[in-house]
Amino acid sequence: MALKRKLVPQSVYRRQLAARLRELREASGLTLTEVSERIEVNQGSLSRIETGERGTTPVLVRALLDCYAVTDTELRDDILDLVRADKEQQKPWWRKYSTVLAPTRYDGYLALEAAATALANYQPLLVPGLLQTEDYARAVIAQMRPELTPDQVDALVRVRMERQDSRLSGEHPIDLWAVLDEAVLRRVIGSPAVMRQQFAHLVQAGEQPNVTIQLLPFSAGAHPGLYGPFVVLTFPQPTAPLVWLENPNNSVYLESESDIQNYTDIFDQLRASAFSPAETRTHLTRTAEELAP
Repeated sequence: MALKRKLVPQSVYRRQLAARLRELREASGLTLTEVSERIEVNQGSLSRIETGERGTTPVLVRALLDCYAVTDTELRDDILDLVRADKEQQKPWWRKYSTVLAPTRYDGYLALEAAATALANYQPLLVPGLLQTEDYARAVIAQMRPELTPDQVDALVRVRMERQDSRLSGEHPIDLWAVLDEAVLRRVIGSPAVMRQQFAHLVQAGEQPNVTIQLLPFSAGAHPGLYGPFVVLTFPQPTAPLVWLENPNNSVYLESESDIQNYTDIFDQLRASAFSPAETRTHLTRTAEELAP
Protein backbone atom coordinates (compact mmCIF):
# COMPACT_ATOMS: atom_id res chain seq x y z
CA MET A 1 0.00 0.00 0.00
CA ALA A 2 1.33 3.42 -0.90
CA LEU A 3 2.44 5.69 1.91
CA LYS A 4 0.05 8.50 2.69
CA ARG A 5 2.23 11.59 2.64
CA LYS A 6 1.18 15.20 3.03
CA LEU A 7 3.27 18.33 3.09
CA VAL A 8 1.10 20.59 5.24
CA PRO A 9 -0.65 18.87 8.16
CA GLN A 10 -4.06 19.97 9.35
CA SER A 11 -4.46 21.06 12.94
CA VAL A 12 -5.27 18.27 15.36
CA TYR A 13 -8.71 19.80 15.90
CA ARG A 14 -9.42 19.95 12.17
CA ARG A 15 -8.56 16.26 11.83
CA GLN A 16 -11.01 15.43 14.62
CA LEU A 17 -13.68 17.67 13.11
CA ALA A 18 -13.28 16.14 9.65
CA ALA A 19 -13.63 12.62 11.03
CA ARG A 20 -16.68 13.46 13.14
CA LEU A 21 -18.51 15.20 10.27
CA ARG A 22 -17.79 12.33 7.91
CA GLU A 23 -19.06 9.79 10.47
CA LEU A 24 -22.26 11.78 11.05
CA ARG A 25 -22.97 12.10 7.34
CA GLU A 26 -22.43 8.38 6.78
CA ALA A 27 -24.64 7.56 9.78
CA SER A 28 -27.39 9.71 8.25
CA GLY A 29 -27.22 7.70 5.04
CA LEU A 30 -26.62 10.79 2.91
CA THR A 31 -24.08 11.15 0.11
CA LEU A 32 -21.99 14.26 -0.41
CA THR A 33 -24.06 15.03 -3.49
CA GLU A 34 -27.31 14.88 -1.50
CA VAL A 35 -25.90 17.07 1.29
CA SER A 36 -24.61 19.57 -1.27
CA GLU A 37 -28.05 19.87 -2.81
CA ARG A 38 -29.86 20.17 0.51
CA ILE A 39 -27.74 22.94 2.04
CA GLU A 40 -26.65 24.49 -1.28
CA VAL A 41 -22.91 24.25 -0.72
CA ASN A 42 -20.37 23.16 -3.33
CA GLN A 43 -19.73 19.42 -3.13
CA GLY A 44 -16.00 19.91 -3.56
CA SER A 45 -15.90 22.22 -0.54
CA LEU A 46 -17.78 19.67 1.56
CA SER A 47 -15.37 16.96 0.47
CA ARG A 48 -12.34 19.05 1.47
CA ILE A 49 -13.91 19.74 4.87
CA GLU A 50 -14.37 16.00 5.41
CA THR A 51 -10.74 15.30 4.51
CA GLY A 52 -9.47 18.16 6.65
CA GLU A 53 -7.99 20.02 3.69
CA ARG A 54 -9.92 23.15 4.57
CA GLY A 55 -11.50 24.63 7.65
CA THR A 56 -15.09 25.71 8.04
CA THR A 57 -17.35 28.00 10.06
CA PRO A 58 -19.82 27.50 12.91
CA VAL A 59 -22.67 28.58 10.58
CA LEU A 60 -21.90 25.88 8.01
CA VAL A 61 -21.35 23.21 10.67
CA ARG A 62 -24.71 24.01 12.27
CA ALA A 63 -26.33 23.60 8.84
CA LEU A 64 -24.59 20.23 8.43
CA LEU A 65 -25.67 19.05 11.86
CA ASP A 66 -29.26 20.06 11.08
CA CYS A 67 -29.02 18.20 7.78
CA TYR A 68 -27.79 15.08 9.61
CA ALA A 69 -30.60 15.41 12.19
CA VAL A 70 -28.15 15.78 15.06
CA THR A 71 -30.22 17.09 17.97
CA ASP A 72 -28.03 16.07 20.90
CA THR A 73 -27.02 19.42 22.44
CA GLU A 74 -23.81 18.12 23.99
CA LEU A 75 -22.67 16.52 20.71
CA ARG A 76 -23.42 19.69 18.77
CA ASP A 77 -21.49 21.79 21.28
CA ASP A 78 -18.50 19.42 21.15
CA ILE A 79 -18.31 19.64 17.38
CA LEU A 80 -18.67 23.41 17.34
CA ASP A 81 -15.89 23.60 19.93
CA LEU A 82 -13.64 21.78 17.45
CA VAL A 83 -14.42 24.44 14.82
CA ARG A 84 -13.44 27.22 17.22
CA ALA A 85 -10.32 25.38 18.42
CA ASP A 86 -9.17 24.92 14.83
CA LYS A 87 -9.53 28.65 14.24
CA GLU A 88 -7.49 29.42 17.34
CA GLN A 89 -4.74 27.02 16.34
CA GLN A 90 -4.26 29.03 13.15
CA LYS A 91 -2.86 31.87 15.34
CA PRO A 92 0.26 30.24 16.84
CA TRP A 93 3.08 31.98 18.71
CA TRP A 94 5.53 31.13 15.89
CA ARG A 95 3.58 33.01 13.19
CA LYS A 96 5.94 36.00 13.56
CA TYR A 97 8.74 33.72 12.32
CA SER A 98 6.83 32.48 9.25
CA THR A 99 9.37 33.85 6.74
CA VAL A 100 12.16 31.58 7.97
CA LEU A 101 9.91 28.64 8.92
CA ALA A 102 7.96 28.21 5.68
CA PRO A 103 10.74 26.91 3.37
CA THR A 104 11.15 23.66 5.35
CA ARG A 105 7.51 23.23 6.48
CA TYR A 106 8.80 23.62 10.03
CA ASP A 107 5.69 25.60 10.95
CA GLY A 108 3.60 22.54 10.10
CA TYR A 109 5.58 20.46 12.53
CA LEU A 110 5.28 23.09 15.26
CA ALA A 111 1.49 23.00 14.93
CA LEU A 112 1.52 19.25 15.47
CA GLU A 113 4.00 19.38 18.34
CA ALA A 114 2.00 22.11 20.08
CA ALA A 115 -1.04 19.82 20.30
CA ALA A 116 0.80 16.56 21.07
CA THR A 117 0.89 14.91 24.49
CA ALA A 118 3.96 12.74 23.82
CA LEU A 119 6.89 12.49 21.41
CA ALA A 120 9.06 9.47 20.61
CA ASN A 121 12.10 10.93 18.83
CA TYR A 122 15.00 9.03 17.28
CA GLN A 123 18.01 11.07 16.18
CA PRO A 124 21.08 9.46 14.60
CA LEU A 125 23.22 12.59 14.09
CA LEU A 126 21.97 15.59 16.08
CA VAL A 127 20.59 16.42 19.51
CA PRO A 128 16.79 16.83 19.14
CA GLY A 129 15.67 20.45 18.90
CA LEU A 130 13.76 20.29 22.18
CA LEU A 131 17.00 19.35 23.97
CA GLN A 132 19.50 21.67 22.28
CA THR A 133 21.34 24.48 24.04
CA GLU A 134 21.25 27.90 22.42
CA ASP A 135 24.88 27.71 21.28
CA TYR A 136 24.45 24.21 19.85
CA ALA A 137 21.26 25.23 18.05
CA ARG A 138 22.94 28.29 16.54
CA ALA A 139 25.86 26.22 15.25
CA VAL A 140 23.56 23.57 13.76
CA ILE A 141 21.21 26.04 12.04
CA ALA A 142 24.03 28.21 10.65
CA GLN A 143 25.83 25.22 9.13
CA MET A 144 22.79 23.37 7.84
CA ARG A 145 21.18 26.46 6.28
CA PRO A 146 24.06 28.55 4.90
CA GLU A 147 21.66 30.63 2.81
CA LEU A 148 20.28 32.32 5.94
CA THR A 149 21.43 35.70 7.18
CA PRO A 150 22.68 36.03 10.78
CA ASP A 151 19.36 37.65 11.72
CA GLN A 152 17.42 34.73 10.26
CA VAL A 153 19.61 32.25 12.13
CA ASP A 154 18.94 34.17 15.34
CA ALA A 155 15.20 34.02 14.63
CA LEU A 156 15.26 30.24 14.23
CA VAL A 157 17.30 29.88 17.41
CA ARG A 158 14.64 31.90 19.26
CA VAL A 159 11.95 29.61 17.84
CA ARG A 160 13.84 26.59 19.16
CA MET A 161 14.24 28.09 22.62
CA GLU A 162 10.57 29.13 22.76
CA ARG A 163 9.60 25.59 21.74
CA GLN A 164 11.46 24.26 24.75
CA ASP A 165 9.80 26.71 27.13
CA SER A 166 6.40 25.93 25.64
CA ARG A 167 6.61 22.15 25.52
CA LEU A 168 9.01 20.91 28.21
CA SER A 169 7.69 23.03 31.06
CA GLY A 170 4.55 24.92 31.91
CA GLU A 171 1.11 23.69 32.91
CA HIS A 172 0.91 20.81 30.42
CA PRO A 173 4.44 19.67 29.51
CA ILE A 174 4.86 17.08 26.82
CA ASP A 175 6.29 13.61 27.53
CA LEU A 176 9.50 13.37 25.51
CA TRP A 177 11.33 10.07 24.98
CA ALA A 178 14.48 10.55 22.93
CA VAL A 179 16.88 7.88 21.65
CA LEU A 180 20.18 9.31 20.41
CA ASP A 181 22.76 7.39 18.42
CA GLU A 182 26.30 7.55 19.82
CA ALA A 183 27.26 9.50 16.69
CA VAL A 184 25.38 12.47 18.21
CA LEU A 185 28.01 12.61 20.94
CA ARG A 186 31.02 12.04 18.72
CA ARG A 187 30.26 14.72 16.13
CA VAL A 188 31.62 18.00 17.48
CA ILE A 189 29.14 20.80 16.71
CA GLY A 190 30.42 24.33 17.25
CA SER A 191 33.36 23.53 19.54
CA PRO A 192 34.34 21.19 22.40
CA ALA A 193 33.10 23.84 24.84
CA VAL A 194 29.69 23.93 23.12
CA MET A 195 29.52 20.13 23.27
CA ARG A 196 30.42 19.98 26.96
CA GLN A 197 27.67 22.48 27.71
CA GLN A 198 25.28 20.44 25.57
CA PHE A 199 26.10 17.20 27.40
CA ALA A 200 25.53 18.89 30.75
CA HIS A 201 22.19 20.16 29.48
CA LEU A 202 21.16 16.65 28.38
CA VAL A 203 22.00 15.27 31.82
CA GLN A 204 19.95 18.02 33.46
CA ALA A 205 17.02 17.59 31.04
CA GLY A 206 16.98 13.83 31.63
CA GLU A 207 16.26 14.47 35.32
CA GLN A 208 12.88 16.02 34.46
CA PRO A 209 9.99 13.61 35.09
CA ASN A 210 8.59 14.13 31.60
CA VAL A 211 11.89 13.58 29.74
CA THR A 212 13.60 10.25 29.05
CA ILE A 213 16.92 10.16 27.19
CA GLN A 214 18.69 6.99 26.03
CA LEU A 215 21.94 6.55 24.13
CA LEU A 216 22.19 3.90 21.42
CA PRO A 217 25.85 2.78 21.39
CA PHE A 218 27.90 1.90 18.31
CA SER A 219 28.17 -1.61 19.76
CA ALA A 220 24.48 -2.13 18.91
CA GLY A 221 25.61 -2.58 15.30
CA ALA A 222 23.11 -2.36 12.45
CA HIS A 223 19.54 -1.48 13.42
CA PRO A 224 16.32 -0.22 11.77
CA GLY A 225 17.05 3.36 12.82
CA LEU A 226 19.75 3.56 10.18
CA TYR A 227 17.06 4.64 7.73
CA GLY A 228 17.10 8.06 9.40
CA PRO A 229 15.53 10.27 12.09
CA PHE A 230 11.83 10.30 12.87
CA VAL A 231 9.30 11.49 15.43
CA VAL A 232 6.15 9.64 16.50
CA LEU A 233 3.63 12.16 17.87
CA THR A 234 0.81 11.10 20.18
CA PHE A 235 -2.29 13.26 20.65
CA PRO A 236 -5.29 13.31 22.99
CA GLN A 237 -7.95 10.77 22.11
CA PRO A 238 -9.58 10.28 19.68
CA THR A 239 -6.89 11.77 17.42
CA ALA A 240 -4.59 9.10 15.99
CA PRO A 241 -0.78 9.38 16.24
CA LEU A 242 1.39 10.66 13.38
CA VAL A 243 4.94 10.08 12.17
CA TRP A 244 6.99 13.09 11.11
CA LEU A 245 9.93 12.75 8.71
CA GLU A 246 12.02 15.90 8.30
CA ASN A 247 13.78 16.69 5.02
CA PRO A 248 15.49 19.89 3.81
CA ASN A 249 12.67 21.09 1.55
CA ASN A 250 9.73 18.72 1.77
CA SER A 251 9.21 17.37 5.27
CA VAL A 252 6.24 15.01 5.38
CA TYR A 253 4.04 13.20 7.84
CA LEU A 254 2.60 9.69 7.68
CA GLU A 255 -0.77 8.84 9.16
CA SER A 256 -1.72 5.33 8.01
CA GLU A 257 -2.07 2.74 10.78
CA SER A 258 0.58 0.54 9.19
CA ASP A 259 3.14 3.38 9.07
CA ILE A 260 2.47 4.39 12.67
CA GLN A 261 2.78 0.80 13.87
CA ASN A 262 5.97 0.29 11.86
CA TYR A 263 7.72 3.32 13.35
CA THR A 264 6.42 2.54 16.84
CA ASP A 265 7.90 -0.95 16.56
CA ILE A 266 11.21 0.49 15.32
CA PHE A 267 11.34 2.91 18.24
CA ASP A 268 10.65 0.08 20.69
CA GLN A 269 13.54 -1.91 19.17
CA LEU A 270 15.87 1.08 19.42
CA ARG A 271 15.14 1.85 23.06
CA ALA A 272 15.45 -1.85 23.94
CA SER A 273 18.97 -1.84 22.42
CA ALA A 274 19.98 1.48 24.01
CA PHE A 275 21.64 2.21 27.34
CA SER A 276 19.26 2.81 30.23
CA PRO A 277 18.65 6.46 31.19
CA ALA A 278 21.05 6.06 34.15
CA GLU A 279 23.75 4.50 31.95
CA THR A 280 23.17 7.26 29.41
CA ARG A 281 23.80 9.97 32.01
CA THR A 282 27.05 8.26 33.03
CA HIS A 283 28.17 8.02 29.41
CA LEU A 284 27.31 11.67 28.73
CA THR A 285 29.37 12.79 31.72
CA ARG A 286 32.31 10.61 30.74
CA THR A 287 32.26 11.78 27.12
CA ALA A 288 32.19 15.43 28.22
CA GLU A 289 35.29 14.84 30.35
CA GLU A 290 37.10 13.29 27.37
CA LEU A 291 36.64 16.42 25.23
CA ALA A 292 39.69 18.62 25.07
CA PRO A 293 39.19 22.05 26.69
